[in-house]
Formats: sequence, structure tokens, C-alpha cells
Amino acid sequence: QTVSIHKAINAQEVAVKEKHARNILPNKGAQTFWSVVNRLPLSGNAVLCWKFCHVFHKLLRDGHSNVLKDSMRYKNELSDMSRMWGHLSEGYGQLCSIYLKLLRTKMEFHTKNPRFPGNLQMSDRQLDDAGENDVNNFFQLTVEMFDYLECELNLFQTVFSSLDMSRSVSVTAAGQCRLAPLIQVILDCSHLYDYTVKLLFKLHSCLPADTLQGHRDRFLEQFRKLKDLFYRSSNLQYFKRLIQIPQLPENPPNFLRASALSEHISPVVVIPAEASSPDSEPITDLVEMETASQSLFDNKFDDIFGSSFSTDPFNFNSQNGMNKDDKDQLIEQLYGEIAALKEELENFKAESGRAAEQLRGRGNELEAELAEQQHLKRRAQDESEFLRAELEELKKQREDTEKAQRSLTEIERRAQANEQRYSKLKEKYSELVQNHADLLRKNAEVTKQVTVARQAQGDVEREKKELEDSFQRSQEQAEVLDTLKQELAASRQELQVLQGTLESRTQVGVEQSTRITSLEQERDDLSRAVDRHREEMTALRAELQQLQDTLGHQQESSRKELETLQTQLRDKAVPAAESSCATHWEAGVSPACSLPTDCLLSQALAALECAERLRDAHGKSLSSGAAVGSVLPCLALFAHLVSDTLLQGSATSHQAPMEHADRLLETCRQCGSEAVSYLSALQDPGTVQSADCSPVMTCLSRISAIGEELRPRGLDVKQEELGDLVDKEMAATAAAIETAAARIEEMLSKARAGDTGVKLEVNERILGSCTGLMQAIHILVMASKDLQREIVESGRGAASPKEFYAKNSRWTEGLISASKAVGWGATVMVDAADLVVQGKGTFEELMVCSREIAASTAQLVAASKVKADKDSANLCKLQQASRGVNQATAGVVASTKAGKSQVEEKDSMDFSSMTLTQIKRQEMDSQVRVLELENQLQKERQKLGELRKKHYELAGVAEGWEEDG
Repeated sequence: QTVSIHKAINAQEVAVKEKHARNILPNKGAQTFWSVVNRLPLSGNAVLCWKFCHVFHKLLRDGHSNVLKDSMRYKNELSDMSRMWGHLSEGYGQLCSIYLKLLRTKMEFHTKNPRFPGNLQMSDRQLDDAGENDVNNFFQLTVEMFDYLECELNLFQTVFSSLDMSRSVSVTAAGQCRLAPLIQVILDCSHLYDYTVKLLFKLHSCLPADTLQGHRDRFLEQFRKLKDLFYRSSNLQYFKRLIQIPQLPENPPNFLRASALSEHISPVVVIPAEASSPDSEPITDLVEMETASQSLFDNKFDDIFGSSFSTDPFNFNSQNGMNKDDKDQLIEQLYGEIAALKEELENFKAESGRAAEQLRGRGNELEAELAEQQHLKRRAQDESEFLRAELEELKKQREDTEKAQRSLTEIERRAQANEQRYSKLKEKYSELVQNHADLLRKNAEVTKQVTVARQAQGDVEREKKELEDSFQRSQEQAEVLDTLKQELAASRQELQVLQGTLESRTQVGVEQSTRITSLEQERDDLSRAVDRHREEMTALRAELQQLQDTLGHQQESSRKELETLQTQLRDKAVPAAESSCATHWEAGVSPACSLPTDCLLSQALAALECAERLRDAHGKSLSSGAAVGSVLPCLALFAHLVSDTLLQGSATSHQAPMEHADRLLETCRQCGSEAVSYLSALQDPGTVQSADCSPVMTCLSRISAIGEELRPRGLDVKQEELGDLVDKEMAATAAAIETAAARIEEMLSKARAGDTGVKLEVNERILGSCTGLMQAIHILVMASKDLQREIVESGRGAASPKEFYAKNSRWTEGLISASKAVGWGATVMVDAADLVVQGKGTFEELMVCSREIAASTAQLVAASKVKADKDSANLCKLQQASRGVNQATAGVVASTKAGKSQVEEKDSMDFSSMTLTQIKRQEMDSQVRVLELENQLQKERQKLGELRKKHYELAGVAEGWEEDG
């Protein structure tokens, strides 16, 4: 078989001999065939590849059923070879490309439809069994046969297009080499045409004619092509002695008429018996070899006995002078020589056969070695191309790196520009603060102008009244002194002058009234602004009162601690007491610069006041020479309050803008250093008299000033509207959660109706866990509302709920913010789940959304239980609901991760059938993708940092960090 494969598949442009192709068939599989073919240079010689396609086609048609199974692993290599030969537009390049596509299509068809044998010979009953009596299967089978037949016709037309039909190409060796594979194509086409006709009649009996319009149009096109090709092939001299090609009917079948099936005649291809069988060639060779051997024997016999004796060796009458015994002796001698010659002849034949076999094997080895060397050469060329492509890629990467460096320089330049812009904005902010102060001064001036305008209006009214009185008196004088015409005329003239003056004064009064009205409106606006500021001051005073109460408790605890210390130090000496006490409070002040507190302003003011008392007490003790007992109470309280002030300053710096935070931290460090220095001076007897508390007081004053600048301004909502806003936000949150739960149920119903298999399982698991999370959040919101109602009822006293919310505005603002976050998180998570189910979203986005909504509910729980009683039953319910939300969130994350791993396991790649070049190409693509993803990750991290920075800035504006005190 190996010898036959090498004889059938060679680089000579002649047709494959039938006897060589038949010798390949008896093997029950294709392993031997592929082991030999893989060593042939199919990618380097088009004629060799064309003859390989011919032999492989015959092997698929007439070989064992295992040929298809053994050949499926090489399907991708056939596709790669087809694409490679497709780049050649002349010679056998396009022919090989199309033939390889046909072979791949034939392998896929028989893999999908194992009931069809390789030669496509089936009865009508077997054809019905192949469709399993299902119209859908028949419909799909017809489409696949159309595709199969399309590939066959494409090869048919391409071969005819490559031949010069003006000459007798079918009698030339090159023409026969191209036409020989068409015998297998004609055999396939006859069966495919017959089966498509029968299947179309069957489909028209089950489906509407309009549904099958596309099938009929495609069949009509293939019918015309096949009829023309069969006609042209039957006229070629090459096919006339090898195959009898059937002719198709003049008109295609009418599938709309069911009775037309009886008129259909299946085309039958007939291969006549060959006149001289190729199998007789080996016998002729043996006869010729025997004849040559006999001729050699006769010549040697003539040389010994002469030609006359060889003519009649048993004519003893012509041999004179010899008796009978001599003749017998001579005969025996001749027989012995004949036997020796026969043995020598047999040895010669055996040696000749062995030598021929060795030469034939050596020739096969040399051919195989040549094929291997050519294969290595092609591999080296492929590797050279790959290295060249990799070098180009490295050059591109170097160019990209240079571009990135230039981009980095540009980014640094932009950063400097942004810093300059920030400085300008800062200056603009200072100008706005100055403008605000100017507006306040203008407001005072406007108020003064309003007062002056009112006084002027009063003067105008008085003058108007006096003029009216004068006019009335003039009329009385006119009635009394009617006879005095001259005085009357003078009075009339005077009256006219007065009337003109009155009109002008009236017009001036109207203009001033209009101006007064506008000024009063502006005054009302300013009054409302003052009222709002007064309300804010009231809220701040209430908060300050709470802080002062807290400070009172702390002072009380400090006094108790001081009394304990005084009791312990009562029997000790004064210097030792002062030294140990100062050392104790110095240790308390030193580490306090990094701990949090809640009362910066109150602590700073209290510490400043205590520092003043300590300074006075220290001065009195120095002037009077009194004992240290008068300094100890102030010293203990001073160290305690300074420590608390530094704690609060450090905590406040973490929430303040950058500029204020730096100033506050620097001032706190300076204050701590000054306090430690002051306490150290009190501890040393040599420096106790020069100890000065003024630097500490200066630092405390600066801390108070910075705290005033950082005072928050609250929400832009009036305090009397906070109660209604809380109820609205809680109701909106509950509605958003219910809407989200309904959407999830709707998505689950659609997934069950439209998805199957792994996708349905993953979507059901994810949507089920999301439904559980929505239910847990709904329970938590209800528990939070119950706890808030209990807090309001227990804490408002005789006031209304709105007044309670207004009084506790900061707590109310926390509830509103947490409710908004929960409602928004529920909506975003449902949108992410919808995209995941549709296959447009990512599993990571859904996990992030579930964690975000869990964080929002945690914020709602924390805001709800701030003012709750620790023993409240509603608080227990809220905490239990919070744990339920955490468990549901963990369930969403777990189901999402499981679904992701299940989908990724399903979509895992199979590299078993890939060649070295394909793996190298995939490796390069993966490296490019990794670089792109790393670049995208870096950009997303930068974007996340910018978003967090902007979030902190907006949160700072909402909390009033940048508002001028």
C-alpha cells in the first residue's frame, strides 16, 4: 500500500492510475494512508496536492467506514491548506483550494449524517430513515445537500474554466490529470440530485409552497448548472471510454404537482468494464521474464552442443562413431548439466528479485527523506516568517512605548496647567469671599437709603398738605373778596404757580415710592436670608449645647480623677508632687495627636479657658510662694482638655479639604509640642518660674479659628421640610425595591421560556439569588421604618414628628442619604442582572452592584440605630434583617461566581488539533490582548481615582468644608 500511495500521488502531471488507487482501498482505515501523506510536500507542489485530493476523494467514497473517523483529526489542516492555495490565481492553486473545501464539506456532511455511506448509495427507505420521519430534519437535510452539491458544481466549473476547450485537451496527459477527479464528482452529483428531488417532493407534501420558495429557487439554479456540465462532460473523448454520463430531463420537476414524482427518473452513472484490465500487467511481466530466461538457456546450450544438436537433441542417428553406452552416459551428463543450469537460473532470479526489491525500498526511502527535507524546509520558512512578524511587532511595541512616553510628558504638562488653574480658582474664591463682604456692606447702605427715602417722602406729604391748605384759604378769600379783582387775579396767578409746583412734587414722590418699593423687596429678601442664617445658628447652638453637656460630663470625670490624685499626693512633698503630676499629664498629652473626637470647637474653647485659669493660678503661686495645691486642679484639667483637643483635631483633618487639613495638623503638632514644653518646664524646679502658657493658648486660638472655618452648612432643605422628605424617600425606596423584584420575576420567566441547558441553569441561579436579596432588603426597609417610628415617638415628647426631624437635622439627613442609596442600588443591580441574562453584561458588574447595595443597606442600618434604645425589639429585628441582607448578598456573589466558572468551563478552547503555526499565532494574539487589557486596567484605575477625588470634593461641598465661616 505504501508503494501504491507513492505511485498514485507524485509530482508528474498525469492522471492517477486506477490500479494504484485500488491497491490503497483494502486497508480497514486511513492510518497508513495519512502516515505516508504527512511526509509528502503537499504545501509545496500543487500537482502533488491535486492528486492527493483525487486519491483521498476515492478513499472516502469507496474505502472503509473508519476512513472518515481516522481523517477527522486532519480537517483543520485541510482548511489551512485550502486557504494557502487560494492565494494562487493561476495553475492548480485555485483547483486545489476548491477541491480541499469540497473534501472538508464531504467530511462534515457524513459526520452530521452517519446514515449516509461514503458512496452515497441508499434506497428510498434508508433515505426516509435518515430523516427520522421529521419534517424539520428533512428541511435541514435538504439545505445540507444543497451546500454539498454547490461545492461539487463549483469544482466542476472551475476545472472546465481552467481548460482550453478549443483543443483536444482530453487526450493530453495534462488535461487527463485535471479531468480524472471529475469521475468521483459525477458519481456524487448524480446521487445528490436524485435525493434532493425526492426530499423536495416530500417537503412540499408537508409544508406550504411559500415556505419552500427559497428551496425551489436554489434547486432550479443547481439543476441548470448540473445539466450543462453533464452535457459538456459527455462530449469529451476522455470520459466516453471510462464512464457513461446520464442526461437530465429538459425541464426541472414541478414540485407543486405531487404526481410529478412518478415522472422522475433517477440518473444512473454506468462505469463499463475496461477492455484491458490493468491487473494483467504484472502477469505479462512474468511471461516476458520467463521468455528471457528460456532464451538465455537456449543460447548457452547452443554454445556447448552446437545449433544442430539444439535443433533436435534426441536424434542419435546422426551421431556416427558413438555406441549406445556412450550415448547414455552423455545423456546423463547433459541432464546433470541441465539441473545445474536450472539451479543457477533460480539463484539468479532470486538475487535479481532481492536486488530489485532493495533498489525499490531504497528509492522509497530516498523519496520519504526528500519529502521530510522539504517539510523541514517549509517549517524553517514558516518560523522565519514568524520571527520576521515578531520583529515587526517588537518594532511597533517600541514605537508605542515612545508614543506612551510622549503622552506621559504631555500629561505632566497638563497636570502643571491644572495646578495653575487650581491656583487661579483659589484666588477667584478669595475674590468671591471679598465680594460677599462688600455685598453685606452694600446691604447696610441700602437700608440707610431706604430710611432717607422714607424721610423725604414724609417731607413731600407735609408740603402737599400745606399747599392744599393754602389753596383752600385762597378759595375762601376769593369768595369773600369777590370785588377785589386785582387781588383775585394775583391770587389766581399764585395758585397756578403753586399747582405747577404741586405736580412736580407729586411726580418726584411717585418716583421715590417706586424706588422705596424695590428697596423694601430687597430688604425682605435680605431679611429672609437673615432668618435662614438665624435658623442655622439655632441648630448650631443646639448642637453646641449638646457638646457642652458632653464637656460637662468629661469635666466631672476629670474632677473625680483629680480628687483621687489629690488624695494620693496629700502626704508627699511639693516638688515631688509637682514633678510626678507634670510627668503624668505630659505622657497623656504626647500620644494624643492621632486619635478621633467629636467636639473640636467645644474642646478647643474649654482648653483655652482652662489654660487661662492655669496661667493665673501659676502666677499667683509664684508671687505668693504658696503651695502647689492651687496649681494641681487646673494642671490636671489642662492636660486632659489639651489631649482631647488634639484628638479631635487629628480626626477632623481626615474629613477636611487638603489645605485646611494641612493647617489643622500643623497647628495640632505645634500645640502638642508647646504643651509638652510647658509641662516639662513646670516639672523642672530650675525653669518653673519662667514657664509660659501663652504659646499653648495661641495654638488653641488658631485651632478654634480653623474649626470655625470648617463648620458644616447642612442640606439646602428647610428644616421644617425634613420630616416630609424622610417619609417620601423611604416610600420611594420601598417602591424601587418592589419594582426591582417585579422586574427580576419577569426576567426569570423570559429566561425559562427562551433559554436552555447551561445558560438556563446559570440564569435561574443568578436571578433566584437576586430575588432573595430583594426580599431581604424589603424586610430590612420595613424594619428600619418601624425603628424610626419608635425613635420619633420616644424622643419627640410634646413636639410633632416634623419638629423632631428638624431638631435632629443631621441624623435626618443621614436617613435621607441612606434611603436614596438603597433605592438607587436596587435599580442598578436589576439593570446589571438584565444585561447578564441577555449576554451583554459581565458577571463582575453584577457582583459589584450586589456588594454596593449591601453597603447602602449597612449605611441605612447605621443611620437608623444611632438614636435607638439598645434593648429595643425593633432594633433586634433590624439587626437580624441586616444579617439576612448580608447572607443574600453572599448568595448573589457565590451564584454569580459559579455561573461564571460554569460558562468559562463550557467555552474552554481545544488545542489538540492546532498546528505549530496556529499556536504561535494564537500566542501572539493572546499577548496583544494581555497588553491591551493591562493598559485598559491602568486607565480604569486612574479613572477610579479621579472619580473618588471628585466624590470627596462633592461630599466636602455638601458638608460645607469650603464655605467661609
